[in-house]
Formats: sequence, C-alpha cells, structure tokens
Amino acid sequence: MPTCEDGFFEYLSSIDCSDVEVYAIPEGSVVFPKVPLMIIEGPVAVIQLLETPFLSLVNYASLVTTNAARHRLVAGKSKNLLEFGLRRAQGPDGGISASRYCYMGGFDATSNVAAGRLFGIPIRGTHSHAFVSSFMGLDDIIDRTLASSDGSNKCEDFVSLVENWLARIKDGSLHGTFGETNLSELAAFTSYALAFPNSFLALVDTYDVMRSGVPNFCAVALALNDMGYKAAGIRLDSGDLAYLSIETRKFFHAIEEEFGFVGFGKMNITASNDLNEETIDALNKQGHEVDAFGIGTYLVTCYAQAALGCVFKLVEINKQPRIKLSEDVTKVSIPCKKRCYRLYGKEGYPLVDIMTGEDEPAPKVGERLLCRHPFNESKRAYVVPQHVEELLKCYWPGNSAKSREELPSINEIRSRCMAYLDRMRPDHMRRLNPTPYKVSVSAKLYDFIHFLWLNEAPVGELQ
Repeated sequence: MPTCEDGFFEYLSSIDCSDVEVYAIPEGSVVFPKVPLMIIEGPVAVIQLLETPFLSLVNYASLVTTNAARHRLVAGKSKNLLEFGLRRAQGPDGGISASRYCYMGGFDATSNVAAGRLFGIPIRGTHSHAFVSSFMGLDDIIDRTLASSDGSNKCEDFVSLVENWLARIKDGSLHGTFGETNLSELAAFTSYALAFPNSFLALVDTYDVMRSGVPNFCAVALALNDMGYKAAGIRLDSGDLAYLSIETRKFFHAIEEEFGFVGFGKMNITASNDLNEETIDALNKQGHEVDAFGIGTYLVTCYAQAALGCVFKLVEINKQPRIKLSEDVTKVSIPCKKRCYRLYGKEGYPLVDIMTGEDEPAPKVGERLLCRHPFNESKRAYVVPQHVEELLKCYWPGNSAKSREELPSINEIRSRCMAYLDRMRPDHMRRLNPTPYKVSVSAKLYDFIHFLWLNEAPVGELQ
C-alpha cells in the first residue's frame, strides 16, 4: 500500500534550490558550540528537505577533522602523521571521506590511494606482513638488476650486493648484536627495494625487530645507497614502541659511524599499531625516537566520540523569530537570523565569539562591547576588540545578487585549520582541563531571547 500520493513525488521532481541562500563558516575554521556553522534561508519545505543531507555532510566531516586536529596537537608539529584508517572505516565512502578530513585536520599523508588520486593528498605507506611472509628465500627473486638513480650504471645482481652488506654489518662493530637474520624477510625487503628504490620503507617486526628486521633493512638501505638511492625508513607495528624506537636509533647511529654513511642515524622511524591520543601522549612522556605515527582505527572511527551532535533548528519564519525550548538549557535554541563575530585581544588570541541580531551594527575595533552569556545572567564581560572577524560567509546566494565565496582547495583548507589552531590561546587547547572558550550574545539579543522565552513558555497552574 503506498505511503504517500504520486503528487508528492511530482513535487519533489519539480523543486530546486534557486531560492535558497547558504551561509557558512569557512572550512578549516575553529568553531564552538552555539555558534551556527551554517545559516540556510529559503522556502521552508525545501529547507526541511536539506536538513538530513546537510547534517550528514557536516557532522562526520567536523568530527573527523577535529579528531585529526587533536592528534596533531598531541603529536606536535615536528612529527609526520599518516592516516591508515581505510580498513577500519565505516565502508568505502567513510574511508574516502575520512582521508580527506584527516588531511584537512593536519595529517601529512594517507595510505588510501583512491583518496590520494581524488583529492591530491600525499600518499604514504609500506608493505604488509603478508608480503614479508610470502617469501621463502632469496631464490624467489627472479629479476635482480637495478639501475642507478642517475641511470649511469646497472647492478646486475642487487641481491648479492645486499648479502655482502649484511655480512659486513655482521663482521663489524655490531658483531654480537644479532645472529642469523631471517632470509625470507631479507628477500622480501630486497624485492620491495627493487620495485620501489626511491621509497623503500620496511615493516621490520614480522619476525624480530632487533635481531632480524632492522639489520636486514640496513643491509638493503646500504646497498641502495651504493646505487644512489636513499631509503625512506622503517615501520614498527608491534611491541614496546618507545624501547624499540630508541634501540633502532642506536643501531642506525652505529651504522653511520661504522660505514661513514652521513645522515643514516637520522633515518625515519614510523610507528603504528592501534595508536591514539593517549598512547602518543604516553610515548612523548616516556621518551622515544619515533618520527612519524601511522594512525587508523581510533582516528577514522572517532573511537572516543562516535558522533557529533550538530542540530538543524528553525530560528525564523516569515520574519518572525522562533525559539525551541527545553528543560535542558543547553538545548534551548537562540532565535532569529544572526550575525556572528570573533573578537581578538591585544595578544592576537581570540577572546570571545559573539552573536548579534541581523540588523545590529557590527562590533568595531577599539569600541567597548558588552558580551553576555546567552542563558546565565551573571556571566557577562566588556570586551574592547583589537580585531573583529565576521565568521559566516555566503557560499550559495540563490537568486539574490549577493557575491559568493569561492571554494578553496584542500591545501588551503588545511593551512587555514593549522593557522587557526596556532592562533588559539594555549589554555583553551590543552588536553587536561582546558579553559572553556566564551560564546556570547549582544545585550540586545540577550534581552530578546529571554523576552521570547517567557512569551512562548506555557504558564503552569497550581491547584
């Protein structure tokens, strides 16, 4: 039995968004609760139809980008962050979009090749444990030739060159540090290096990191150096990452000193294995030698918070302000069409975000302004802004003559995100007990909110 009339579907096929106007805070901006991320104007039926797609697009994007930014803040600026989340994401659509949002939030690269091709995100990754264990020995390598990086000569038997370097490492000052390494692992590393001599990154924990993986990597890296290539580094995916990274760094420095390979001691060490904010913070506190973190599950699934609670509320219809009330004051909506500003102090940090009515004059630099908490009458402060930033820009003017903001590239969005985070006061950004950022309304809007609240709330009657 049909649930609605055919005329409804005919209506849906006939509508468009020509009468819709969309204002939004630019992608990559730092935002806070109660400040509207978007304002949508237009016919109420069309706007209601846009609710679900807009929330679907904004909620997950904001959640993942925020999660990525949090990982960037705890890791620090000097570390490379690699998004490894495709296998754990909520389906291929979630995996593709998560790669984009993680890059916007401060990650440096992704292992998701499709996302790299679609969005221009740098691609980084390595081989799998299965690749290593699929080799039985050096005899598995058929084509053993490798041309030098400048093409001037060719090594006919790169495998023998690797074996010679492994023997030299064993017989040198590192004698006794390790015994016989796993030759099937050496075969896998050698084969990978033959295929990718310019980006040889070895996963060294398939059998034993210090007794096999690291020495095998060094032998292949030194052989590549003979041919004019520089290995990219190693990846640790299990065990005590702090200890193993420190021991690996010592091994690399010993190789540099033994064979005069300048810079080998600074070879890149990447760590993975279910990393999150807490484990990275713990590694930082105990000390480590990790240069890059590969993060997957906890990043793209937003394990700490499964969903973001953005909502879509009617605040004005036919020029009449509307309010949504609740016994939970945090769910009371702020009525009427608004303009939103960020006010900066003398040190360049944002002090407060303020919402005003559409027709109110904009805050001015150097002029004292009363900022009020939307619902708590005792929380108020005067602010003399040194810089005023209007937050909402028009991205879809509909049939109006308003100018439209151009959509920036993903690299521009990422740069904006990093710049905004740098601009925030450190106590607002700390992991433990951060200072809440102030979101306020103008005195005029405060008075109107409470007038409308009292006017719309039913009056009880006691018997």
